[in-house]
Amino acid sequence: MQDVTSSPPVDLLRRLRARGAGDPVTHVERVPARVGVPAPWPAWAPPELPAAFARRGVVAPWQHQAEAATLAYEGGHVIVATGTASGKSLAYQLPALATLLADPRATVLYLAPTKALAADQLRAVAGLELEGVRPACYDGDTPRAEREWIRRHSRFVLTNPDMLHHGILPGHAQWSGFLRRLAYVVIDECHTYRGVFGSHVAHVLRRLRRQCARFGASPVFVLASATSGDPATAATRLTGLPVTAVTEDTSPRGGVTFALWEPPLLPPDSGSSSPVPPQPTGDHDDLRQVRRSALRETADLLADTVAEGVRTLAFVRSRKGAEVVAANARRALDDAVPGLGDRVAAYRGGYLREERRELERALLHGDLLGLASTNALELGVDLVGLDAVLICGYPGTRASLWQQAGRAGRSGQEALAVLVARDDPLDTYLVHHPEAIFGAPVEATVLDPANPYVLAPQLACAAAEAPLTPADLALFGDGAKEAVDELVATGALRQRPTGWYWRHRERPEVDLRGEGGAPVCVVESATGRLLGTVDGGSSHFLLHPGAVYLHQGVSYVVDELDLADGCALVHVEEPDWSTHARDVTDLSVMSVRSYVDAGPVGMFLGEVDVTSQVVSYQRRRIATGEVIDTRPLDLPARELRTVAVWFTLSEQSLTSAGVQPADVPGALHAAEHAAIGLLPLMATCDRWDIGGLSTAVHPDTEAPTVFVYDGHPGGAGFAERAYGTASAWLRATRDAIAECGCEAGCPSCVQSPKCGNGNNPLSKPDAIRVLDVVLRNLPS
Repeated sequence: MQDVTSSPPVDLLRRLRARGAGDPVTHVERVPARVGVPAPWPAWAPPELPAAFARRGVVAPWQHQAEAATLAYEGGHVIVATGTASGKSLAYQLPALATLLADPRATVLYLAPTKALAADQLRAVAGLELEGVRPACYDGDTPRAEREWIRRHSRFVLTNPDMLHHGILPGHAQWSGFLRRLAYVVIDECHTYRGVFGSHVAHVLRRLRRQCARFGASPVFVLASATSGDPATAATRLTGLPVTAVTEDTSPRGGVTFALWEPPLLPPDSGSSSPVPPQPTGDHDDLRQVRRSALRETADLLADTVAEGVRTLAFVRSRKGAEVVAANARRALDDAVPGLGDRVAAYRGGYLREERRELERALLHGDLLGLASTNALELGVDLVGLDAVLICGYPGTRASLWQQAGRAGRSGQEALAVLVARDDPLDTYLVHHPEAIFGAPVEATVLDPANPYVLAPQLACAAAEAPLTPADLALFGDGAKEAVDELVATGALRQRPTGWYWRHRERPEVDLRGEGGAPVCVVESATGRLLGTVDGGSSHFLLHPGAVYLHQGVSYVVDELDLADGCALVHVEEPDWSTHARDVTDLSVMSVRSYVDAGPVGMFLGEVDVTSQVVSYQRRRIATGEVIDTRPLDLPARELRTVAVWFTLSEQSLTSAGVQPADVPGALHAAEHAAIGLLPLMATCDRWDIGGLSTAVHPDTEAPTVFVYDGHPGGAGFAERAYGTASAWLRATRDAIAECGCEAGCPSCVQSPKCGNGNNPLSKPDAIRVLDVVLRNLPS
């Protein structure tokens, strides 16, 4: 473990480590402070602009800000990819606002992946008080009465890709004046546009470019990103334009003390060592815990830091988890000092606009000392003055990890970041292999605009906005002509001498985020009050009849789920049980793209059809984990055509390795779980982006087979990455299983939090033998 000198974060960490038996910290990394390199204001900046920034405390830009701003002002497409709190916003605000001041007719479009970030940027731009800019947010929360004024009068419109896709581009005639004068398109936090979502956004941007060209405009694109691998290539793929990268971070940074924290082992036959009364953990709570839950550990750490007056943000991977962490932290604080729990809250997607804005305001003004948030607050919302960040579970990528850690320590102050490991193969591997975090570069952003399941519906949207022409197809890239021909064959488009025309009265229904349909509203039965929303893809698991739903620490039970109307009715209840949906999955191989014949082992990449259905749910005692009963559900099946990587083994090779025929299902099942858990080491995904299936004899391969597939229509690039790095990926998987200290398998190695079969059967030792066979035969 690395030695660190004394500082407020180090002292705080020492106190946190001392509160329990044993030392949960496996590694401490000291990220040193850095001195900033300022630059003069560019000569092209009008005098009132530096003066406005000076009133906000910005005396001069940093060198990377001035470099990126000048590239953009001179007409080059640019991406600034530097660390959290490096001032990326100034890099695009400077050229955009300078142009608006110089040309009273020019306009700017700003795109953010979240409403919170757009609202934060609106505060920043409006706070400069520049005459004639008239910034305004245009998103799903904007009252209809304001929308016409924004279209006609705002010159700096802040929105998100969803609103651009659903509202602005289909209504391009109403936006013609704005688009005709569009000088800049700002794409903030563009590293979040990955996978299927990123591929959709890439085509939304091409549709925007197409409409601008029709009105005679050719805007400059300025992108901001967290530090990422090869940002220029990713930005070029996203926009379809040549983009220059500015990557040298010249901003000052306070030192960061970064600790890796592994919750302690539980005593034998113990459900929890927490002093907090038992609550649903939401963290592998369908598994028998070997270690203390990361959610409980994070809740205690959040309570401890808040009790010390330390402003803390805890990142939690799931909505349910954020609610549980906040509730447990509040309870612990109120037990110690009545009323102190009021200074902790949860923040997540699905809250109403008023709730989100009030929570952001309370954190900014210090009314709240602690917030348990999903990654909704990972992005550049300016949370000045945070002292510590707790990260409950590895967020899936190193880029996201550093984004979250960077939320603390603004204004050059020292900061503490703690990664609390979940009882999960990847988390366990990382806290014992810190070089995989601190010694490795951040990942490249993966997206595939040529994905036919993205390209075809986006071309349909473009045709609905204006007939497609042969010249347009080059804008949409590889596969566009084939996709148009398919749309003609299915009757979606009609070909005429002047181009391809959309044939239907209704617009195409296209879900950018691949969340499985429109959000489902959660409504309190007794009052009709709207509590929030859940994305369509999660509704079968979270809002099935009988499910327990948490909202700001209050428990509700679902009475009815109406999928047709997108509504779930709930009532207030605090049962002593939690609910866990169970699903079944079937998979068929449709085609093979590529394969490696390695004797008794085969490695394949191809298209598959996956059918899944939530068929039941278990009720379990919160205090003991005891299963009360299993209740059937009647929900529709869901079908997914996607891309998978899979490997096969000969039965003889397994027998030779000592895997008995009766143990093959458990061996493959355990290897599948661990492989899914470790794939985020190789690809920009987390285990919730991918799925898997294993079987002793699959009808399409006629052999023992393990499948890992992308959980998005058409694939998201993760399976391709797994196939390309198969040897390294499966070697890390094998090591993670072998190095785990458990005897029969646990959540740290081969158990999965989302297994539809209740983690049965599983065989840890035989999983190692299976992977040994694969690695022995597979080329490096």
